[in-house]
Amino acid sequence: MTLNQQTAELLELLDSFGMPPIEETTPQEARDARAAMLRPSSEPIADTRDVDADGVPCRWYRPERTRNAGLLVWLHGGGWVLGDLDSADDACRAMANRAGCCVLSVEYRLAPEHPFPAGLDDARTAVCWAVAHAAELGVEPGVLAIGGDSAGANLAAVIANERVVPLRLQVLVYPATDARMEQPSISANADGYFLTAAGIRWFYDHYLSGGEGTPDDPAVSPLLATDDVLAGGPPAIVITAEYDPLRDDGVAYAARLAAAGVRVSHVDFAGQIHAFFSVFDILDDARSAHALVGEALHTALR
Repeated sequence: MTLNQQTAELLELLDSFGMPPIEETTPQEARDARAAMLRPSSEPIADTRDVDADGVPCRWYRPERTRNAGLLVWLHGGGWVLGDLDSADDACRAMANRAGCCVLSVEYRLAPEHPFPAGLDDARTAVCWAVAHAAELGVEPGVLAIGGDSAGANLAAVIANERVVPLRLQVLVYPATDARMEQPSISANADGYFLTAAGIRWFYDHYLSGGEGTPDDPAVSPLLATDDVLAGGPPAIVITAEYDPLRDDGVAYAARLAAAGVRVSHVDFAGQIHAFFSVFDILDDARSAHALVGEALHTALR
């Protein structure tokens, strides 16, 4: 399929800003550029507040209509280098409303200042805190899902595999699952579709700059987890995008989960690019993806 028309127009708009490729910037420059483009969310939400999860900043959301007693712990994307509570605000509001559940967004530490495993440690801390403080969050302690997009989906998959707490569902939106960068879509979609192969390398280099993780480590590349580890994980919904260099990371991971006996729903959005899920106020496909995730969450958490 050709590139989605709405997405093609969005890429043209982004190109008009004349921003340098991310691999030619410093992490702080990239963060500043991203922050400059953020706008307040237009998605209404009944209640939201910032909370401290044993030292990890988080933001809690409650929709106007609660359809279940569950909680989604959400880990934002940004290549372990970018992103925060504000960048994830739009998506978390939308998912809370579509799923009818509470959401806890996690602001884990970022590389290169805090390389692997700092972000993973923070995500794990927040998940455990959420279970211990379920009553305070207005949810049942055993009715929990974890999810994220891109790097956040990587962290979510690793935590699901670790079985730190019981989980009803893992929501993996274009997950980064193979730091070896050998999947075919890495080269097929290397340039021209927002996220590039060079950009992915830049993100991984910063994430692994502390020397504690390697591309062959399943805690970095969950695709390399053993069959037994994958088989013990919760059901999954995996969303990928046709023109995403990380597409085959998600395709391969969904296939491995299914082969291990995990119940998996995998939807590939034809004509779409990496990060489309975050632009639901512009892209029809993003709204469709949010609806899919919302119903999967409601089914798993009710």
